[in-house]
Amino acid sequence: MEMIWFALLAVFFNAFMARYFAASTADGPLGIRPNRFYMALGAACLILVSGLRNNIGDTYLYMHSYRVEDFSWSSVLQKDDIGFNLFQMLLKQYTEDPQLMIMLTALVTNALIIIVFCQYSRMIELSLYAYITTGSFIVSMNGIRQFLAAAIVFTATRALLEGKWKIYFAIVIFASFFHQSALIMLPIYFLVRRRAWTLTTMMLLSLGILIVVGYNYFSSALFSIIENTQYSGYRSFQEGGANVLRVIVFVIPLAIAFLGKDKLRRLFPGGDVIVNLSLVGAVIMIISTQNWIFARLGIYFSLYQLILLGWVIKLFREKDQRLMYIAFIGFYFLYFFYENVIILDIRYASDYIRWPF
Repeated sequence: MEMIWFALLAVFFNAFMARYFAASTADGPLGIRPNRFYMALGAACLILVSGLRNNIGDTYLYMHSYRVEDFSWSSVLQKDDIGFNLFQMLLKQYTEDPQLMIMLTALVTNALIIIVFCQYSRMIELSLYAYITTGSFIVSMNGIRQFLAAAIVFTATRALLEGKWKIYFAIVIFASFFHQSALIMLPIYFLVRRRAWTLTTMMLLSLGILIVVGYNYFSSALFSIIENTQYSGYRSFQEGGANVLRVIVFVIPLAIAFLGKDKLRRLFPGGDVIVNLSLVGAVIMIISTQNWIFARLGIYFSLYQLILLGWVIKLFREKDQRLMYIAFIGFYFLYFFYENVIILDIRYASDYIRWPF
């Protein structure tokens, strides 16, 4: 875990300095542009720690598959998620070393996420701090294909906020070639492009609660629908539900956004869409308390929650913002320690970097 702790400190420091030395700009909702030098340093820390690993989640399986698979045109076209397999086929023409595949995936995934944060997160250091402490960074090293697809969809944020559905749909469909679950974000376009905290909000929350109460009926219907798809194996998934504490972590920014909804609309005109996306993610997390596999879909929405986290401090009174800033840092630090050290006991391993270097 030492390298993860190092990444947390280095990324937070560089992102804070990037905002401190930000330049004024009239482009976008922020009014500022984070300093590119410090952002590059922060991005490099994330990418190197992620890209040089050889464990965590299914990393080993991806590396093993890259070594033994014959990525011919016929095999690639017969498999699901053709985009990722095509990427591996092209890469294997140049190298047999799977570490480069891991590095390039980490580079693209983290670079895309940071670029969008720079455009829409008011306090980018909080968004990146929460990216690590809420576990999203570690999940990106586990569900490699799905998180890559989520990062690609995330780049469509501007098209989503501006209602440019053709661009948005094209990006989502492209992302689905890396993981088919990205297609869930197509109908989401019509659901979230509306004012937050309306009747739709109440219906979403009620739906989540109803599904939890009647989960046995819901799961039977869902798994019947996906029986002949690549996800049919999830029917036998027996690893329990997501931690309730994780749901609470997801809900806290939404609760603050609700209390400061009018101020958020003044500060961030596109805030309603981000709130709605975060709300859908919260509903999915509530459902995932019954079966952890549903939390996989939450990957697509957790990134928007991190944008929201970059604004919530600004919703407090100015005299309270410093205290709340420190409180957020402390709360997410404790959650990160509890989940990844005490519960999951995450161990980081690399053939290229070791602590203390």
